[in-house]
Amino acid sequence: MKLPESYYHNPDVVALSRDLIGKYLFTNIDGELTGGYIVETEAYAGVNDKAAHSYGGKVTPRTQTMYMQGGISYVYLCYGIHEMFNVVVSGEGHPHAILIRAVHPTDGLDVMMLRRNMEIVKPNITKGPGSVAKALGISRKINAMTLQSDVIWIEDRGLTFSNEEVAAGPRIGVDYAGNDALLPYRFYVKGNIYVSKPNK
Repeated sequence: MKLPESYYHNPDVVALSRDLIGKYLFTNIDGELTGGYIVETEAYAGVNDKAAHSYGGKVTPRTQTMYMQGGISYVYLCYGIHEMFNVVVSGEGHPHAILIRAVHPTDGLDVMMLRRNMEIVKPNITKGPGSVAKALGISRKINAMTLQSDVIWIEDRGLTFSNEEVAAGPRIGVDYAGNDALLPYRFYVKGNIYVSKPNK
């Protein structure tokens, strides 16, 4: 049920970002399975996207993962605190990535609650990319790992959302990107409690 590697080779990062809504993201960290279906994503479109780490063709120890063949994880540290999980897509040398911003948790809730230091399940358990990574045990240790592995993978379980159920709008926290900050590259399930607040 894992998405095949060929799925990630599609160069249309925006279309894939929309298509990942409803797909299931799973991790198996230290024998503990956690996961849920994706309800919020953001596309980052390579060297021409001012909001992307790879804008202008920049290659650093951090961004080099983005230039690899699609179908791997790109995990980076944000603000020195939060690990962020992205899906690398397109072909080698084309640094497209999709940030997973929110997941509707379905599996391993007890483990997620422990990782998030929660006694009851609250929406913020997997709301926001930092929360997703922490709840699912994702860290930079699995940066550049194939999504065909048994550690982290994405499945298609037949869950779909219509275009009426999914909103597209500007990405969050990329005001520095000028006009590119306004691009409708963020997708989310309307009304889902795990999704970040809609853009004003």
